[in-house]
Amino acid sequence: MAGRHLAKALASVSLSVTLASATVRPSSCPNILASWTPFSSREFPLNVIMSGSKGAAEKPHKKARTSPCPGSQVQRSQVPTEKVSWQVEWREYGPVEYTARSVLAGPLWADPQVGQRNFSPKFNEKDGHVDRRSQNGVYEVENGRPRNPTGHTGLVGRGLLGRWGPNHAADPILTRWKRDSKGSKVTHPVSGKDILQFAAIQRKDCGEWAIPGGMVDPGEKISTTLKREFGEEAMNSLQKSRAEMQELEKQLHKLFSQEHFVVYKGHVDDPRNTDNAWMETEAVNYHDETGEIMDHLPLEAGDDAKKVKWVDINDKLELYASHSQFIQLVAEKRGAHWSEDLYPESQG
Repeated sequence: MAGRHLAKALASVSLSVTLASATVRPSSCPNILASWTPFSSREFPLNVIMSGSKGAAEKPHKKARTSPCPGSQVQRSQVPTEKVSWQVEWREYGPVEYTARSVLAGPLWADPQVGQRNFSPKFNEKDGHVDRRSQNGVYEVENGRPRNPTGHTGLVGRGLLGRWGPNHAADPILTRWKRDSKGSKVTHPVSGKDILQFAAIQRKDCGEWAIPGGMVDPGEKISTTLKREFGEEAMNSLQKSRAEMQELEKQLHKLFSQEHFVVYKGHVDDPRNTDNAWMETEAVNYHDETGEIMDHLPLEAGDDAKKVKWVDINDKLELYASHSQFIQLVAEKRGAHWSEDLYPESQG
């Protein structure tokens, strides 16, 4: 447990942000009780799942080309949009080599350097407890290093990320309908659609609002990660007593037994990404149609979360990483309000 606390503390120093070179665990927002059992899986029938592979090919990444690299003063070599793709010949490409000291120190969540004795990773495979498979399909490996399937980033090595190749995270999106004092759904005056809310955290490291997600531990099921991360960041589970934890586990089990659907699986445009290491996530929406469970949810910021609250979903939200895209997909799937701009004729 001590190791987990250390890894988490380390991880909460940044992203697009100010992560100091401390012992940081790369986070989408990190960890808790790995012993928790996965919740029951009742899949919500879905028409579309946001495709990681197609999305990556159609839109060149942006955040993965920003400088400095999180937690450092390291500047990436500049990558013009027209040269992001590996298909574009670019003989002059000269990326900067960088891997954070916290990663090179060899914490449990990080790989050794490629070429180091006794390190022979099985890329594109399940490598012991570490899943090195990408949700976007098979990726190329050159000179012993995986190649980011979305193209040039201006940086080689791992930056702040622990694993060569894909670094897997999970993002639980918990939603409910906004209701008035009489319990009726609140409708947006312009779109005429009901307003959906999601449980959001404000990150301590960068101050941005985000989905309370985190990294998948080696050998851990996504379902376990989703429940663990929400408990840590939105319900402050790490600070609970044994008795409080028992009650919290009951609440979380009930909460994560709600109908749900996979919003997105795949590569994420993240400021920590490099040519050889990148973030991937699985975002899952858990929705309480009646509000009976989530209305009484004891939200309490914990771990690397500064604040936690229910936030109205709309296109004005500025969220961390690719979280706004995930939230939009949920709103569309639920038939909820998203943007006033879609209804110009209603604006007088």
